[in-house]
Amino acid sequence: MFNRLSGLLPRDILAFGVVTIIVYHGLIALLRLALFSLSKWTVSGAENIPSNAACILVSNHIHILDPPLVAASLRTRRVRTMAKQELFDLPLIGWVFSAYGAYSVRRSGRDSQALRKSLRLLDAGEALLLFAEGTRSSGGPLRPAHKGAALIALRSGEPVIPVTITGSNIRLPGVFFQWLFGERPRINVHFGDPVDLSDLEHASKDAAEATDRIMRRIADSLPESLQGPYGGDRPADTNPVVARDLEN
Repeated sequence: MFNRLSGLLPRDILAFGVVTIIVYHGLIALLRLALFSLSKWTVSGAENIPSNAACILVSNHIHILDPPLVAASLRTRRVRTMAKQELFDLPLIGWVFSAYGAYSVRRSGRDSQALRKSLRLLDAGEALLLFAEGTRSSGGPLRPAHKGAALIALRSGEPVIPVTITGSNIRLPGVFFQWLFGERPRINVHFGDPVDLSDLEHASKDAAEATDRIMRRIADSLPESLQGPYGGDRPADTNPVVARDLEN
């Protein structure tokens, strides 16, 4: 039945039509209810998000629920986020991700199609959510980040908002037992001031420096034990900290 329905609904309708409104706002409403009920959820710095202009949110990544968590923390903006291609290949999950407004990225090598898609969304005034580490830390320290988010930022010229998540490394069904015993986890989402990249002009050449600068701003709002390689100021005689990207 699902396959027949997918054939009747073009991908553009799933991504931008009525289905998107229902799925996106429905999921976000359910998540907000769960967050208020099962955790001590706080949001700070939301005033740093442009109300109706393009922007790039770059966040640390702890849990699979981080993308909708950040979306739920923004009451005035819908966010678009990348998701690994493998998720779109799953029959029902892929449909939900498309309806949610996510778009795919290949994690091995440079995905020029995802880059072009990101730039088109920014041209249309959308807010993008990107996880530069490329994988989840599961509550551990920051990992060296990939340069893709910084490359998008430098090519588009749009403001970059650092997003710091703490406490989202919850376990299911353990969080329900915590709730029963009155020990709700503390989850915080902080939106920082825009990162100044105005002195960086060459997207490819300066992407590593921009990556390091963005990640250190994210690290500033983390406990020292979770800052990983981005803790403190980088010594002037050392190279930017970035992950090793595999080129095609």
